[in-house]
Amino acid sequence: MDRPLILLRDGVVERLTTHDAHHIPPGTLDLGDATLAPGFLDIHVHGAGGRDVMEGSQDAVNTVAGMLARFGTTRFLATTVTAPVERTLRALEALADSIEREPASRAARPIGIHLEGPFLSHAKRGVHPAADIQLPSVPLFGRFQEAARGHIRLMTIAPETEGAFELIAYAAAGGVRISMGHSNATAAETRGGIAAAHQAARGQAVSATHTFNAMRPLDHREPGILGVTLDDADLFAELICDGIHTTPEAVRLWFRSKGEDRAVLVTDGMAATGMPDGEYKLGDLPVTVRHGVCISGGVLAGSVLTMQHAVANLQRFTGASLEAAVRLATRNPAVLLGLADAEEPLAPGAEANFTIFAPNGSFRGTLVRGEHLSFG
Repeated sequence: MDRPLILLRDGVVERLTTHDAHHIPPGTLDLGDATLAPGFLDIHVHGAGGRDVMEGSQDAVNTVAGMLARFGTTRFLATTVTAPVERTLRALEALADSIEREPASRAARPIGIHLEGPFLSHAKRGVHPAADIQLPSVPLFGRFQEAARGHIRLMTIAPETEGAFELIAYAAAGGVRISMGHSNATAAETRGGIAAAHQAARGQAVSATHTFNAMRPLDHREPGILGVTLDDADLFAELICDGIHTTPEAVRLWFRSKGEDRAVLVTDGMAATGMPDGEYKLGDLPVTVRHGVCISGGVLAGSVLTMQHAVANLQRFTGASLEAAVRLATRNPAVLLGLADAEEPLAPGAEANFTIFAPNGSFRGTLVRGEHLSFG
């Protein structure tokens, strides 16, 4: 379309036309030579702006959502961290309240919950507290989903743990997407988890959580969960593209393996995102942030990566185009979640959520429900 023009009304897309075909009224926001792309969707983020989604308050979620919007994320899954069961239930109830309310002005919209824990492997738990890790349990997951009022949309689980296949099948049948991670699974155990999800909900997408991190290492005789993740053409795979969790070589290997349709950029951002170095919390865990590296008990504890930097890093590490990099932060996570607008984010009636890029590909800002946020 030559000189495209997007007409907005009340924060949603009304229709697409062109500058030549439509009168432009005075005072219209003119983005000049900018490139517009859909707003980012982060399916794995714990916090930002000094706050954490496990705090269980609307104010915390609003702060997180406002900070994410500054960096291009317009929708996100509020991501939990392993905690005592009652603490998790309270957090899920509060997150459901936030999801069901209108989002704060100039803020990203929380569209669901990513349950990261407690159904993880002790061997690959990372920073998740060992005392609160649970064996997979359909009744316990049912309590979680009830507290969340059905808003759990993605669940990280270690497929090798006792009861995992049963819980995977149960959750997948209920529409929850399965992501395998924090896992020491063999290749056979990984394929078993994938099969359990597909048998319960044929054709439903399955993913891997922060590929390379908290996984059995690749071995040429036992490829494990990482080998299956890189080899299975249908499997989606998250990646924290910050140069800390994954080196450029690992990013290139992942991108060549998963391609433009199954690779998913995430931040795994925690409360320190958008904030100076210092002392923060991931759930109840104390985290020290120095030079952008988040450490708790000697272990990496999330990141301070923002999605616009993940997109820029992918281009820098791999040579991917801006269009391809944006796809990994927009279309792919939407397809994984089965969102109706995954293929047509600019369809009439859709929220007017866009990222804005300069001709050289640098990030300029965000449009959130039609409201312009400048970067910085």
